[in-house]
Amino acid sequence: MQDTAPGESSPPLRVFVVENHADTLEALTMLIGQLGHQVTGASTLSGALDALAAEEPDVIVSDIGLPDGSGWDLLRQLPHVPYAIAMSGYGMSADRDRSLAAGYRHHLVKPMDLEALEALLAEAARERAASTSSN
Repeated sequence: MQDTAPGESSPPLRVFVVENHADTLEALTMLIGQLGHQVTGASTLSGALDALAAEEPDVIVSDIGLPDGSGWDLLRQLPHVPYAIAMSGYGMSADRDRSLAAGYRHHLVKPMDLEALEALLAEAARERAASTSSN
């Protein structure tokens, strides 16, 4: 499943997940953690903004439909947008376009393909490693 050569692993990422469904948040946190990444999360826009004021993750994985706003609102309110992945039940091309316009790099439609999420996290890790080595 990983997008790396045998014996090679992606450096761990700090991943922040925003998902209002408690079971889905727990499952994503567990799965991303099993990939070796550090994971924290929130279930609301306000909770995410509060947490993100104190930490700067490498990747944000956010649901678009939140009880107190949207994942699109989330990125608009952040001073720095890291590698961001939208996830949503909204899968029309206009929804994808809106996610990209808001600053998301990718828009995954629920139910999510976990291998696609894993590949995107590996891509984010490679980009982070490349930018760190070029500094």
